[in-house]
Amino acid sequence: MTFLSIVWDPNDTLFEIGNFPIKYYGLMWMLAFVLGFLIIKNIFKKEGQPLERLDPLFMYTVLSIMIGARLGHVLFYQTELIWQSPLEVFLPIKLNPFRFTGFRGLASHGAAIGAVIGMYLYKRKYPDLKLSWILDRLVIPSALGAVFVRFGNFMNSEIVGEPTNSDYGVIFKQLGENFPRHPAQLYEAIGYVFVFLILYFIYYKTDKGQKPWYLFGLFFVLLMTVRFFAEFFKRSQGGFESALGVFTTGQWLSIPFIIIGLYLMFRKQPATA
Repeated sequence: MTFLSIVWDPNDTLFEIGNFPIKYYGLMWMLAFVLGFLIIKNIFKKEGQPLERLDPLFMYTVLSIMIGARLGHVLFYQTELIWQSPLEVFLPIKLNPFRFTGFRGLASHGAAIGAVIGMYLYKRKYPDLKLSWILDRLVIPSALGAVFVRFGNFMNSEIVGEPTNSDYGVIFKQLGENFPRHPAQLYEAIGYVFVFLILYFIYYKTDKGQKPWYLFGLFFVLLMTVRFFAEFFKRSQGGFESALGVFTTGQWLSIPFIIIGLYLMFRKQPATA
């Protein structure tokens, strides 16, 4: 260990119940959903929405984000899993030999798409709600959740950064290395803290928070911009970047979300949204 670097070698398992491990990554996801539920509950109270609508919203949110994140990872980064080991696409296991691993492959871009689909299905259950109203509020806890997820990646020593080629950085011992890398997960997590604070401030302190689709668009712009720049420090995660060159897969996937976000923010508002 040098003055500017730390050796990172945590146990990714918090504790075990029998043969079932409770991992930090799963705990971070749980905290993200629980805190998100509390934030949305406060928003529902503030705007006079019936609280009995919260439980279905929680169910739709969890399922759509988790399914979308997992499918996004498989489709964007690990397509071969579909024919090599299809059970591993949806089950948190590893075959040959069999072991419980938890989900280590979850893509934020897939989670965003899954959440939009999930909220559309939720809206069909409550026709009086507008899709823009739901998504504009859901992005606030989603930004906070992204902070916990990236910290979970750090605990797992995954999505690591490129070598710093200096004394500065984190030595990820679980990778069998003795040189420091950029803690890209923490860079991204810190960026997401600011995304959450900006969205929270705009919703509670300005009238922009009531403009349909504005917060949803701003979320895309801010979150994916953070993701885009964080990718410069990350080790390649594969995907289709080698075919397109210039940018990483994560950066290519972020660009359409940023464009959509800008459109939603500055589009001319129709009579109803």
